[in-house]
Amino acid sequence: MIEFIKEESEDMSYPEPCRVKDEDTIVCLGLVEVKEENEELNDLDDKHHCFNQNFNTEDESLSCLQTDTDLNQKRFLTRHLRVHTGEKPFTCVQCRKSFTRKERLHMHMRIHTGVKPFTCPQCGKSFREKRILQNHIRIHTGEKPFTCRQCGKSFTQKVNLKTHMRIHTGEKPFACHQCGKSFASKGNLNMHMRIHSGVKPFKCQQCGVSFTERKILRNHIRIHTGEKPFTCLQCGKACSQKGNLRIHMRVHTREKPFVCHECGNTFKCKGSFNLHIRIHTQKSHLKIHMVVHTGEKPFTCQHCGRGFKRKESFNVHMRIHTGERPYTCDQCGKSFIQEVSLKSHLCFKSREKPYHCLSCGKSFSSSRNLRTHSKILCSLGKEMETV
Repeated sequence: MIEFIKEESEDMSYPEPCRVKDEDTIVCLGLVEVKEENEELNDLDDKHHCFNQNFNTEDESLSCLQTDTDLNQKRFLTRHLRVHTGEKPFTCVQCRKSFTRKERLHMHMRIHTGVKPFTCPQCGKSFREKRILQNHIRIHTGEKPFTCRQCGKSFTQKVNLKTHMRIHTGEKPFACHQCGKSFASKGNLNMHMRIHSGVKPFKCQQCGVSFTERKILRNHIRIHTGEKPFTCLQCGKACSQKGNLRIHMRVHTREKPFVCHECGNTFKCKGSFNLHIRIHTQKSHLKIHMVVHTGEKPFTCQHCGRGFKRKESFNVHMRIHTGERPYTCDQCGKSFIQEVSLKSHLCFKSREKPYHCLSCGKSFSSSRNLRTHSKILCSLGKEMETV
């Protein structure tokens, strides 16, 4: 009898409760099936626990070797289910933001605590996450492992390559819910939203002027510092912004990348191109032009009765009555009704005189002063020379 019991206990391999089918744990076919699978896993867990209690012997062959695997699979399945249910059980006590995983909450908490445990060995800069440090390291190494197959441009991060690819595909998945404008990246959408909200989070510490983008603030600070880090290798001219240098280089290369498809005219900069396009796109252009000959002034100010030939001039005039001054100097904070007035003001402060008289070579800070000089002073000088 004792031998029979011993023989029976040796034959008890008890495999079934500890075996979990791959298709039951790895593939999620639906919430209903997964729920049933979870219940099966719970039952298996309970049975295994009872099994270990009833057969706690020195023989390790009696314990289930798949226990850790089963529990890991169960944890993975539970975590995976949150993708479908939208459950986020881990919530930040400070800002109430929720997460699907506890590890994500821990990383998020570093925003509030300021803890940055991952430090760059080359420059000493610290980061909240290890992956951000790894991306940062590539700045020093110059490594750009993610390459566009269409144009060959390389990137340090995979997400930047993904965003870049939308240039080729034309995809713009991030749309503004207020005006409908679409963007290729979420970052560009966020910056655009500040136009509607009026939020300008980047403030100059020297003059107090605020900006919607950090890079615009960086460019602005160079006004105070006088820094012009971008230098033309051909003529030595220095620029405060990389974009300005790129436009300047077209003077040497004679490149005119902006082409009018209506008449074939080409332009060095986009601003000139946009002004030209209005000739073709404005249906009423001829009508506006005819006002020059008829003397008609169809736009009349209701406040003072003054008439204007063009609507743009009328809109500028109305700012006199409304007090609106949308063009502000970044250096001193002084505001102006017209953009041309701001440009003249900036030229005066920088002592720059970009407007030159072709007759005598004298320079001026504003186009208005040049016109006055050309019409009166320069013409008088010519008359005196002929006498």
